[in-house]
This record gives sequence, C-alpha cells and structure tokens, in this order.
Amino acid sequence: MTGSSVDTSGLFQPAMEASPTAVLIADAAGTIVLVNRELERQFGYAREELLGHSVDRLLPESLRSLHAAHRTKFAHTPEARRMGAGGALFGVRKDGSQFAVEVGLNPMRTGDALFVLASIVDITERRRLEDAHRAALEEQLDFERFVAELSFQFINLPDGEVADAIRNGLGRMCRLIGADRGTFYRIDPESVFVDPISWTAPGVPPLQADVPAKTVFPWAIQRVRAGEVIAFSTLADIPADIDRASYHATGTKSSLMVPLSVDAQVIGTLGFDTVLGERTWSPEVRHRLTVMGGVFLQVLARQRRDEAVRAAAREVQRLKDQLQVENVYLRREERERLGLTRVVGQSTAVQRVLNQIQQVALTDSTVLLLGETGTGKELFATQIHELSARHGRTMVRVNCAAIPPTLIESELFGREKGAFTGALARQEGRFELAHHSTIFLDEIGDLPPDVQVKLLRVLEERTIERLGSPRPIAVDTRIIAATHRNLEQRVAEGTFREDLYYRLNVFPIHVPPLRERVEDIPLLVWRFIEEFSKAFAKRIDSIDRDTLSGLQHYTWPGNIRELRNVVERAMIVSTSRRLTIAAPRSSAAAGRRSAKLADIEKEHIRGVLESTRWRIRGTGGAADRLGLKPTTLETRMAKLGLTRPGHAQSAQHRLP
Repeated sequence: MTGSSVDTSGLFQPAMEASPTAVLIADAAGTIVLVNRELERQFGYAREELLGHSVDRLLPESLRSLHAAHRTKFAHTPEARRMGAGGALFGVRKDGSQFAVEVGLNPMRTGDALFVLASIVDITERRRLEDAHRAALEEQLDFERFVAELSFQFINLPDGEVADAIRNGLGRMCRLIGADRGTFYRIDPESVFVDPISWTAPGVPPLQADVPAKTVFPWAIQRVRAGEVIAFSTLADIPADIDRASYHATGTKSSLMVPLSVDAQVIGTLGFDTVLGERTWSPEVRHRLTVMGGVFLQVLARQRRDEAVRAAAREVQRLKDQLQVENVYLRREERERLGLTRVVGQSTAVQRVLNQIQQVALTDSTVLLLGETGTGKELFATQIHELSARHGRTMVRVNCAAIPPTLIESELFGREKGAFTGALARQEGRFELAHHSTIFLDEIGDLPPDVQVKLLRVLEERTIERLGSPRPIAVDTRIIAATHRNLEQRVAEGTFREDLYYRLNVFPIHVPPLRERVEDIPLLVWRFIEEFSKAFAKRIDSIDRDTLSGLQHYTWPGNIRELRNVVERAMIVSTSRRLTIAAPRSSAAAGRRSAKLADIEKEHIRGVLESTRWRIRGTGGAADRLGLKPTTLETRMAKLGLTRPGHAQSAQHRLP
C-alpha cells in the first residue's frame, strides 16, 4: 500500500474496540488493516487470520466481483454510503455459513492514502422479524379477504346453499389456524346444541347431531350462556369432571369456542378443536375467531329473521284457514237458521232457562244442556256464547253423532300429515279453531269411549294432542255440551265415563220440550213465518185462529224442529195471505209422509178439511181458510181423490 499507513496502536484501535458493531478498516485495494473483537466474534476468525487479507474472505464468492466494482467506484468518489439495506448483502463466517449483513462505508484519508472504515451489522434477526411481520401481515390480509368474501357470500345466498358455504368457511378457517375440526351450532332454549354444521380433517370424526349441553357439557354451556369464550390447550385445563370426560369422548385435545349473541341472547357457538395433537390459542387467533363469529352470527340472525317471516306467514295462513273454516260455519248456520239467532219465548219454562243462561254466560264454566231432540239446545248454546266475553269469535259447532267414529278424533283434535292412510295434509281440529272461543259439542252422549278419554284430558289439562303427534297443544276453549240422552243411565250401562260426566255436569240446564211451553207456539209460528216469507217471497198477514188452537193441543214429539217443518210445509202450499196450518195427526203418520209436492198438498188440504169438519163453503170454511174459491177447492179435491169419509162409504153402498 502506498502513502501513509494507519496507526493501529494509539488512535483507531481503542475506538474500534469500544464499538458494539463489528468494524474493520481496509485500504483502497481492499486489504484488511484493522478489525475489532466484535468482528472476530461475528465472523469466527482470529484477528491474525484477517489482517493483511482481502475483505473478499468475508464475502461469498457470488458477491466478490460485485464488491470489486464497488471498490473501484468508491475510490473515484469516496463518500459515506450504506450497503445491504435491501437485504441482498451477505457475509461468510469462517465455517462457511452465510448471514445477512448491512454495511456502512466511510472514507478515511491519512496523508495521500485512502482507507475505508466499514461497520458491519448482522441483520439476521432483523430480517427474521421483518419476515415474520411480513408473513403475519400477509396472513392477516388473507384472513380479512376471507372474512370479506364470506360475508359477501352470505348476503344473497339461497337457504339451500347456506350449510355448504358455512362448511367451506369452517374448512378454510381450520386450515388458517391449524385446527382439525370446526363446528357451527345453534343453541335452542333448552340449552341443546342443535343443527351442527362441521368440517373435519381426514380421519377426524365429526361431532354428534344434537348435544344436550346441560347434561353433557354443564360447565361449558354455563360459560357460553354467560357470553364467555372457552379456550383450553389440554384437557387438564378443564375444571369440571363431566365436561372433561365428554371432551375426551369426542377425541378433543384442545378447543376454542366462541359464543354468538343476538340482542344479548346467546343463540349459537363457533368452535374449533384439535384432535391429532394439543395446541395453544394465541390472542391473535382468539381475535380472529371472534371476528369470524360475527360473520356466522349474521347467518344466525338471518335465519332467525327468515324463521320469523316464515312463522308469520304460517300464522297468517293459519288465520286465513281458520277464517275460511269459520266462514264455512257461518254460512252453514245462516243456511240452517236463515236468520234465526235468538231464543223466542215468553213462557215460564223458557224464562227460567234464560235466567240460568244469564247467570252462567259471563263465566268460563262448562255447561251441559239436557233435553229432548228438537228443543233448540243449539240455539240456547248460541245465546250463552253471545252473552259471554268470547262473543267476538265464532262459536265452533260439532255434532258428535253425525261424524263417523273413525274420524271424530281427528275432527276434534286435528291430525298431522301421514297420521293415517289418506291424511295427505296437516289439519287443525275443532278445538284449535275454538281457541279463545266456545265449542258446542252436540249429542255428547254418542261420543266413542276412546274419544271420551281425550275429551276428559282437555277438560282437566286444557291441552290436546293432534293425531300422529305427541306434542301437547294448549287450548283456551269454553265447552258447552248437549245431549238428549240420559247420561246417568248411560254411565250405569258403562257406555259413558263417570268422571267425564261429572266434569261436564258443572252447570246443567234442562231445556223444556215444546209441550211444556205451548204458550210460546204462536210466537214461534210467527217467527218461522217471518223466516220462510223471506225465503219463499210470500206474504202472510194472518193465521187462522183454529189453526193456532190446534197446534197448541198437539203433543209435538219432534218439538220445535217438527213445528218448524209443519210451518214450512204450510208456507210451501199456501196461496193466500191467510195461512192455515194443519197440526200433524201423529208422529208415526208423519214418519210415513211422502215428500212429493202433490202428496204434501193433499195432506195439507185434508188437514184443513178435517179442522173445519169438511165444511167447504162459507166464512171459516176450508175454501176460505185456504184462500180458494169453493169450486176451485172442490176441483182440487176431486183431482187428489179427497172425499169426506162418510160420503165415500155411502157411495160404496150404492154400487151395484
């Protein structure tokens, strides 16, 4: 080397030894003239092995030519500079191992000689940290992209594809965090993990379908319900023996479970397990799973909204169906009663019944209406309902004797789809239709024994079970029953349950037969005339006085129903504004009566003739009562073969 030499004893060496960084001084040709102990330690050389040798000894062969070019450039333009900041510069230790370095170059002149002071920093750890940070950043970016993609995917995903999307998301998350199994559960109100969706690594068993957490994972469900994250690295971390045994049974070695809450209510969990080995859960992983839990929570919230919408739609449909059924009942009642909606009668017997109805109507007590067929028990039941607090809803009517025994149970209590052959759809029973209303069970004495048992349960527990379903359904229904049978006698015969009889017989009302309220017959006749006048478009201004007297002296075995039929028959054949009604001769004869119009007309004219003792002409005669000319009546009598009994016998005697 030409020019002045570097003082190695007094000036540079002490300063270099004080530096915590590896330092060397080289001349312009690259020959090492000074090194400090840190450089010896860093490169593994003794000082004597470096002094007088080229700095190339500290560089890999691939960088030596490049370094020579840098030396030439530095000799022409000596200035402080830094090399290796981009991580592309490496040093070589004595053992041949390479490590990343960053080198600071500073020119030094002694006289006319140029030297270089190089400070060398081992940046291996820095690069490791930078690489780790870069990897963590990339991993975080990957996770954020994954969460964004998953969130976007769930927005408009059809219901049928949600489960697969969740399963794929669990798989990607398991691969990101190194878990063997990921499971998404909903939690029902009974603390049961239901509807699991799982992803498992090959060879790892999935979790069972529904898990009764209260008994299997009592510690875990308590913490989850409290909104806490559950994390354990080994089974020994679990404080509860039952939970520890349950996790062991599933093959779980480490687990992390995040609760999912909506409106402060935990409705699901997101869990990740390791089965093939144990692991710890870093705060970063816990945070990421909490973020991912928020994505899955959107799915639960959407499912809850969808279920609420579907439930509302089902309720709307149920109400529509119920309204349709109620309309059917209303139309049927309108056809059957044609506007007859109130009890008609001023007799003592009827007033006694009406007073009883006033007493019981505002309660929810069960009422038992007793009386002969045709006395109007259904009309009295309607009166009870209309005076009750339940009058705003339609009273449901069931004739127990009119429904086949094989169908009465499903009609009363409903059925599930497939409950029996031919049950193609679910059907609500009459009790469900009468929820918050009244059900009228007519002819209760004819109820089959097996259905009597179920009716007894309704009276005792106020619940029903649809045919084909064990799930009880609460019903708030007021029961009014009616029968023409002697229930005490049927109890004695063993055809009617005694306990059911006592349950029904809370407030018995005896509806009087028509023969015990004959003073109501004129009112009833005019009520029926009003009804049929509208139906037949006929006007009646008066009724023959003898007609009403005859009606009041008849025993009426068919009661009001028979009276109504007699008035209807009279209205059909009437051609006058003055109505004549012939009282029936006997119930047996009425049973054999023809339904043909000519026969009905013949019977009616015969009845009028008999009531006038076969007097045709004059005021009050049969022609006058029927509103016909006497000659017209005689012509009709001849056509119908009607002759006075004595005249017919005399005519027979005159035959040759």
